[in-house]
Formats: sequence, structure tokens, C-alpha cells
Amino acid sequence: MKYNKKKNAVLLLEDGTVFYGKANGIDGIATGELCFNTGMTGYQEVFTDPSYFGQLMITTNAHVGNYGVKNEESESLDLKISGLICKNFNNGFSREGGDTDLQTFFVNQNKIVISDIDTRAVVRHIRDKGAMNALISTSISDLNELSNILSKVPSMKGLELSSSVSTNKSYTLGDKNSDIKIAVLDLGVKKNILKCLIERGCFLKVFPMNTKYDEMKMWQPNGFFLSNGPGDPSAMPNVIAEVKRIIKDGRAVFGICLGHQAIAISEGISTYKMHNGHRGINHPVKNLETGKAEVTSQNHGFGISKEDIFENSNIKITHINLNDDTVEGIRLINNNCFSVQYHPESSPGPHDSRYLFDNFINNIKKTNE
Repeated sequence: MKYNKKKNAVLLLEDGTVFYGKANGIDGIATGELCFNTGMTGYQEVFTDPSYFGQLMITTNAHVGNYGVKNEESESLDLKISGLICKNFNNGFSREGGDTDLQTFFVNQNKIVISDIDTRAVVRHIRDKGAMNALISTSISDLNELSNILSKVPSMKGLELSSSVSTNKSYTLGDKNSDIKIAVLDLGVKKNILKCLIERGCFLKVFPMNTKYDEMKMWQPNGFFLSNGPGDPSAMPNVIAEVKRIIKDGRAVFGICLGHQAIAISEGISTYKMHNGHRGINHPVKNLETGKAEVTSQNHGFGISKEDIFENSNIKITHINLNDDTVEGIRLINNNCFSVQYHPESSPGPHDSRYLFDNFINNIKKTNE
């Protein structure tokens, strides 16, 4: 693909709405569900988060790329978003410890960026109309041709995407002599989640998303972790079946994001596609068990049914979102299992919720006593 600077570009939404901007990077077309992130920092972590696979990202912060890219701060091996839409795209960077600029980062991975877009207008539009598919193009400007391409993009509802980002083979991390061994089911895990567990002295074995419970059990772990990931949680029946068996095992279980939703479905709780979802680093959550509030990092477009939980005697709601009262955390009463919808690893911050990793380790230790 050919590199261009400030070439005309177009953003076309599923409902026919059109915005025009400029290209920053390569020629081409990118499609996916359109979503926005309200974080003012942490763009590298966002763009490399496997949970964003299949989505076009809008950054609400006016400036992107100011501090460049530092390789060790990526959440996965490469960019996971389909493409980027922003207002001001910084071609240089001021960070002394940076490894490269953001433009080079995108160009080297053949990802499309369009800038000079009225991002406030785009975000206001999808806040009213809801999340929808979209297309960005720097190579074709004919709207009829682009509309035809966009019409063939599948809806996020009913789409299984974890298999596109999960590891292909198992691997281990951490202290192999540790007394705490955790089997990680990789549905699209972020590196900083694994890092938070390793920092607490754990030895991890990360398994592909289609791994059977029996295979994980053979490793003789002390606990199970179910990771975050992309796509519709209801489109993973085989994974849900294994999650049921993991929960019944009796050893400690902790789920985050997609892992949280998988736990809910395994207990008969339905999920639903949210109007816009929660994506940012400033979402307020209340811990109902302690009465304390947390500022959290979030990235999800699906939620679990509060009404279904009220009818299930084995599930207790532990956390709620203070913006919209949606469920942010649950605990199984008769099983050694809990989960949260948000991201307690929260790199680059805030770190209000990292106590959840400590709770998980304590649950493992209590089970082993």
C-alpha cells in the first residue's frame, strides 16, 4: 500500500451519515463497529487491546500521538483496532522514552488513520443513534461504492471474535516455583492483566480460547482466570460449556470483561448489546460490599441482565455503574467465583480496582488451606 500525507479521506456511517477528513498513513479502506473512547491518555494501550478487535476507534480527546509509542506498553503484539478516527493526529512526539511516533506505528502495521474529523459531531451522532458499523476510506471516495462495501460488514451482535485474537498454543509466564498456579483462558487477554498476576507471585499457563476444562485441569492449577476479549459473548457456546465445568470444579475463578459475561451466561444470565457501551478511563463504579466508589477503566459493548440476576438465587451483584446503574460485578454465592465487567489492571490508570487481583489470590489461598 502507498503512504500518503494529508490526502482526502471519508468516514461513512451505516445510516448514511458522511464526514470528511484527511489521511494519515496508508491508502485503503477499513470497516468495523464505530465506537468512542473518552480517555485523555493511554491511547497505545487502547489501540493494542484485543477487546477492540473489529472496531473503528474514535478518540474524543482532541490530540492523539503527543507522547509517541513505547513498545513495552502495548497490550498485545500489534494494533487490534480496525482503524483510527481523530481530530488532531500528532506526527511527532515529545516523550524522551518513546520508541517511535504514532504515525510510523500505524504505517508499519498497515492500519488506516483519518484525522481532521469533527469528532465531537461524530460522537454526538452515535451517542444518540447508538453504536453502528462504519467505514473509513483514503482510496475510494464514491459513496455508492463505499455504501455497497459497508453493507456487507457483519453486525457485532452475534459475532464471535475471540478466536481471532487468542493465542494459538499454550505458554507459561511467571515464577515456575510459585505455590500459586493459575490457568488463564485466553479470550483476548491484555498483557497488563497477566503482569498484575505475575507481580503477585503467580505462575501462569495461558491456554487458547477453545481449550477444554480437562486439559487445563491436568496442569493442576490452584485457580482459573477467564480473560477479556472481543465480540458477542452469546456467540461462544463451546466456551460457555467449558466455563460451566470450570466453575463447578471448586477452585477459585476470576473473570474480567468477556470472562465476566461468560460466567453470567453459564449461570443462565442473558447478555444484551448496549446502546453505546462503556469505553474510557473515568467510569465511576460502586462496590456494594464495601460502599466505596472506584474510578475505573472500561471497554465493553455488551452487558449482563440485572433482571435475570434478581431471579437467580446463586448470584449477588457486587458492583454497579454509577452513571447508568448497569451491572459491573457479580459473585456466585455457592461457588468460589467472582467477576467484573471493567478492567482492574487499568493501565495506564487509574489503579483504584487492583485490589480485585488480591481478592482472587486470597480466594486461592483460602481454598488451598
